Amino acid sequence: MRTAMTVGSLALAAVMLSGLSAPAQASDVSARTGPDPSVTATATPNPGFNDNLSGVYIRTVRYGRHLRQRMDVWYRRDGVARPAVFIIHGGWWNSGDKHSMNSIVRGYAELGYTVFNINYRWSQDAPWPAQRVDALDAIFTARRHAQLFGFDPNRYAIVGFSAGGHIAASVGTYRDGLPGLRAVVGVSPVISPMTAFVDGDLGAAPEQQRLRKAAVALAGGCLPTQARCSKMWASMEVPWHASRGDAPMLTVHSQDEFVPPYHSELLKEQLARAGVAMNIRVVPGFQHSSALYREPGVAEGIQEWLATRLGRIPSAGGGQQ
Repeated sequence: MRTAMTVGSLALAAVMLSGLSAPAQASDVSARTGPDPSVTATATPNPGFNDNLSGVYIRTVRYGRHLRQRMDVWYRRDGVARPAVFIIHGGWWNSGDKHSMNSIVRGYAELGYTVFNINYRWSQDAPWPAQRVDALDAIFTARRHAQLFGFDPNRYAIVGFSAGGHIAASVGTYRDGLPGLRAVVGVSPVISPMTAFVDGDLGAAPEQQRLRKAAVALAGGCLPTQARCSKMWASMEVPWHASRGDAPMLTVHSQDEFVPPYHSELLKEQLARAGVAMNIRVVPGFQHSSALYREPGVAEGIQEWLATRLGRIPSAGGGQQ
């Protein structure tokens, strides 16, 4: 149940955003007009693992020129087109690395998916929407080379954690849907940076204050109270971009974590108006992001939900799992 403070925070956020208009998103397209990214890195079976995952190769792919515009691809060379899962790590938009997701990525590879584990530019490298641009470019690069990586470009999902959940949901609501995107999952996703800004005022928990500062940094140091910053903050607000072509979404929050479930409730309301299904799962406790993912039943529930939307996974011999 929402407290009076929660309702007040949401109301204040709504008032602060009421004068803004959702900006056009054409600026994201320009980042995809450069030279074709490199896919020439050497593919080595399971580097860094002692217990080999049979038949799976890992290749690091450059999808842009920046050091962090890289992704690791976990794939099989059996000529079978598999559904894919894109993983986006968290880290306050200003830290974190794809390698922290390796155990989670491995779980999806074991299930038979092709998995893309993405790094992206931090907020100190470039402000929003650079992070969404990077995720889009990674996806477009993967789809261009779908045959090389053995995946079906018309069957993929995105799973994002915390700040990575914000990026995943932003990609999921980009324009009127992306070709081939079947599902989006957010684990402790920061759906509304504006709500995080309001909730992180003086007197809030340290994590909420830190998230407020991180949201401001994502906006390039621009405060939502400044008129010149209105378009930036509107662009960062995922609920404002919901449309009928968006993929269905699942989000998971802990009841008492610092990114509370009402972040997702804001998006669910807007997606419902567009006729798009969204499920919100709330787990007791205060675990956040990957720690929440490891709570009993959470990973299994997400995997089951994805399986119903991505369909059967071909086996190495061409059959169905």
